[in-house]
Amino acid sequence: MGAMQRPPKRPPGRARPQGPAQQGSARQAPRRPRFEDTAEAPRGHRAGPGRFQEAEAPPPPRGRRAPGPAPMEADSSAAPRPGAGAGSGAFWLYGEHTVAAAIRNPRRKNRRLLVTEDAEKSLRAALNRPWRLPPERIERQRFGTFLTEDAVHQGVALLVEPLEPVALEDAIAASDGPVLLLDQVTDPRNVGAILRSAAAFGAACVVLQDRHAPPETGALARAASGALDIVPVVREVNLSRAIASLQKSGFWVMGLAGDASRTLAEARPRDRRVALVLGAEDTGLRRLQRETCDELVRLPITPAMESLNVAAAAAVALYEVIREG
Repeated sequence: MGAMQRPPKRPPGRARPQGPAQQGSARQAPRRPRFEDTAEAPRGHRAGPGRFQEAEAPPPPRGRRAPGPAPMEADSSAAPRPGAGAGSGAFWLYGEHTVAAAIRNPRRKNRRLLVTEDAEKSLRAALNRPWRLPPERIERQRFGTFLTEDAVHQGVALLVEPLEPVALEDAIAASDGPVLLLDQVTDPRNVGAILRSAAAFGAACVVLQDRHAPPETGALARAASGALDIVPVVREVNLSRAIASLQKSGFWVMGLAGDASRTLAEARPRDRRVALVLGAEDTGLRRLQRETCDELVRLPITPAMESLNVAAAAAVALYEVIREG
């Protein structure tokens, strides 16, 4: 037998014949041009070997939402904005005693109450009556997003408006307690501690010089431990004028000064109401206040200490004024 001959080679340039199935698939899947083969990449594509970038959708018409998932409903556990739901002067009170006192105060305008689960139970036990403001429950870590790091909040915060001003004549008419006047005491923690002592010893009010006194803040209220909503705070532009007004109302006004000749115990009157004027720790009473007071008095402290903290001096002086005997 002769040698078998191989089939002749295909002429160059002719395609291999395809079966029916192959021909059908070739018609259904035409060759896609590669990006690098084209002179210009299609819109939304970035020229380059095989690279692809999503096309930017055109901006939606004004007043229409862009396509995509619908926005989620607001979560009550989300961190609140510092002034959300209130006027520009609103601020946060925090701490159980401070917040409870603000809720009890009918003069206080409360806007939002945020609590943890445990704090809500404790607050309900302390108040023991219906609340005018429904609480919003949040996780404890959320408080750090709108309070300072050193805020001891105990899991409760209340967004409030500052209290409306109180007139001096209204405050002394509502209570027969002594009056405290602070001459340029600017530290909010000192003012808060003085308010706390004023509440403890039944003061009628605390008078501040408006331009040289701290505003209502969470730190001041926390130091007062609820007294900010118990003791009326009177703000006066002219403190010496407020002293003169008290004198006309029958008060004996005494200013605390370390160089006074008599002690408070020696000078305290038994037959009339008393007002005490305290100055800043570094400068003491200013000249006009010293001259306007009926008398300057001192606290009997030992020579080992030059002076007392103004908040401590206020507490001692108030106790001496209301002490029996």
